[in-house]
Amino acid sequence: MIPSRRRTGGRLASTRRLRIVATTALLLASLATPGSARAPDAMPYRWTNVTVGAGGYAPNIVFSAVERGLVYLRTDMGGAYRWDDKNARWVPLQDGNAVPSYMGIESIAPDPRDPDVVYMAAGVGASQPAAILRSSDRGRSWRITPVPFAMGGNEDGRGLGERLAIDPNATQRLFFGSRHDGLWRSDDAGATWAKVARFPVAGLGRPGSHRTHGGVAFVVVDDTSGRAGRPSRRVWAGVADPGATHLYRSDDAGETWVAVTGPALLAAKGVIDPRGVLWVGYASGLGPSGIATGAVWRYDPDGTGRDVTPAAWRDTGAEGAFLGVAVSAISPGTVAVSTVDRYKHRDSLWISRDDGRSWDDVGPRSRRDVSATPFLLHEGKGADFGHWISGLAIDPFDPDHVAYTTGATVYATRALRRSGAVDWMPWTRGIEQTAIITLASPTGGAPLISGFGDLAGFVHDDLDRSPRPTFVDPYMSNTNTIDYAGMAPNVIVRSGSLYLDRPRDASMGRSEDGGRTWTEITVPPMGNPPRREDMNGDWPITVSADGTTMVVATPVPQVSRDAGRHWSIVAGLPGKIRAVADKRDPRIFYAVDVLHGRVLVSRDAAASFSVVAGRGLPADLKPVGRQGREAQSGLVADPDRTGTLWLLAGERLFRSVDGGASFTLANGELRVELFGLGRNAMFAIGTLAGVRGAWRSVDQGRSWARIDDDAHRWGGRYRVISGDPRREGRVYIGTDGRGLFYGDPVAVR
Repeated sequence: MIPSRRRTGGRLASTRRLRIVATTALLLASLATPGSARAPDAMPYRWTNVTVGAGGYAPNIVFSAVERGLVYLRTDMGGAYRWDDKNARWVPLQDGNAVPSYMGIESIAPDPRDPDVVYMAAGVGASQPAAILRSSDRGRSWRITPVPFAMGGNEDGRGLGERLAIDPNATQRLFFGSRHDGLWRSDDAGATWAKVARFPVAGLGRPGSHRTHGGVAFVVVDDTSGRAGRPSRRVWAGVADPGATHLYRSDDAGETWVAVTGPALLAAKGVIDPRGVLWVGYASGLGPSGIATGAVWRYDPDGTGRDVTPAAWRDTGAEGAFLGVAVSAISPGTVAVSTVDRYKHRDSLWISRDDGRSWDDVGPRSRRDVSATPFLLHEGKGADFGHWISGLAIDPFDPDHVAYTTGATVYATRALRRSGAVDWMPWTRGIEQTAIITLASPTGGAPLISGFGDLAGFVHDDLDRSPRPTFVDPYMSNTNTIDYAGMAPNVIVRSGSLYLDRPRDASMGRSEDGGRTWTEITVPPMGNPPRREDMNGDWPITVSADGTTMVVATPVPQVSRDAGRHWSIVAGLPGKIRAVADKRDPRIFYAVDVLHGRVLVSRDAAASFSVVAGRGLPADLKPVGRQGREAQSGLVADPDRTGTLWLLAGERLFRSVDGGASFTLANGELRVELFGLGRNAMFAIGTLAGVRGAWRSVDQGRSWARIDDDAHRWGGRYRVISGDPRREGRVYIGTDGRGLFYGDPVAVR
């Protein structure tokens, strides 16, 4: 999706004092120095999510046991949400947080006695900060406890759990099952933590790069083994590390532990029913991918277990496993499980109402209405039951109300009955959990065209409605670059990449109707022996102001003037360098040769490039913008003025008004990370006076006004920013996990 700006106690006072000091110093400097780097006051903006409707992986959904209609959802890099039953929408709980790592939620636990209290374990990966977040107002504000054990909210195994457990009989006592460092306990409501020394699994330690551990995958406290005011005696813990034993039980409140018999599989998901019966989903791998097989077991309070895996699942090949496990709080013996990685027969949900003796496969009688979120049709195969199903919950107040999470959405039904069709609806209003790679706001047509990770991208005719998919022919899971013709904005080009296990014919496309329909673009094989260099999505495609010329930054750059039917080699342009079209003059293209520290210009529609002076630029241009195929271009042409360029070198922004012959410094005191142009303004992500956020300048970068605020930080996970060339003040920000936002200035009365 993180420390809130609404902290209590000494930290809040300290934070406020620092902010007051910094603001006062900046204000004095701005009054004393002409052309200051920031306006004295921040500019108020209204921020709204561009509607898609979820879109990413939500590892679990958890109902409150004490208040009807109170539900929490955790995501792997977009933070957590709470269902607002009165307003019928999900409320993001971490938009005010500024620590990127805390947007990956490892576990979430609503208090089983007090509906106002909720806890979260936050940390995106093993090398990033981790903390336990505590709230007494349903997630409106948080107290933060940094912890020494690493988490993996966006690593393999994020669908395991829940790792965080509260003792219903002594709610100040919490357990947390860590990935790498064994089992931990807090006796003061999460304020301090100590490792449970006698737990048999100490942990494998922090892993090397690109690896993770399952560790203690879940902790379950049996409230039937105690009474109010005293710790429950029975605690269960499942382990997802290699070893002979994967399930342990304590009968003395977690002081000592015994091994419990089970299958030779990882204990992935565990839940307990009102009788003290434990239900466990087992898997051969951590998931959410790469799981071959699994099982479902039922354990009586004394530890006696039996295999209750659905027989029909075994009859169809025993493919995949069970990462979703849920029980009814008011209908004893009712349990539901969901499959994961069942590719051949497709994932499904199974329900038993007789303690696992028989199972009903709900999948064949399920129907899905995705009219409110038509983006789910983006792969062209219709809305299926879903993939990566690890979150599954039965409403504790209504056993017919069931919800499950997938890699792209959250589904719910109000009528999971014994027979007849089951209608599932996306339960996503208010959830926007996507990674935005790139975007463009053209000079005509739709106000916004986006490039997403996993979902390809969309033409957003209406920013407040989920878009229909149009990025087909070719279909690419990730859109890495988008460009439009400045004088003919109906011409759009894009390049992208596809999952490695999917066949592809092209990784670039051209549209002549504003992105509604597309034609595949391919370039000739090159190299010795010749091969298709355009198939991996690494190379950007650019289109001229009139839409007739396209340039592709392949290792041998190519240019076409007939919509991609014929290509020729670009002279004077080194390979793998993105060309940028002048938005007003179709003959002109620009490029930055980072390796040799040169600015290049073409005045013959990309037939050839030559060096221009580039006076005023630093000698070393290697840190020009972010790098990689998903990076926003560090060189941008003004959509309204021929020959006007903006170039980001390191954290400094430069401007040229003579086609690259000379540049002047144009970022004031703002340290710039990302930037984009709008109507009579420019926008940037950067840091000024110690404050990192979104900024606007209306005087060519001499001064800047902050346009975000402490309630809109989105974890600081910024990917792309651009203004709107047609609407004064409008800005678009793409995040890495909290979706796409548009902001408009608020009129001050």
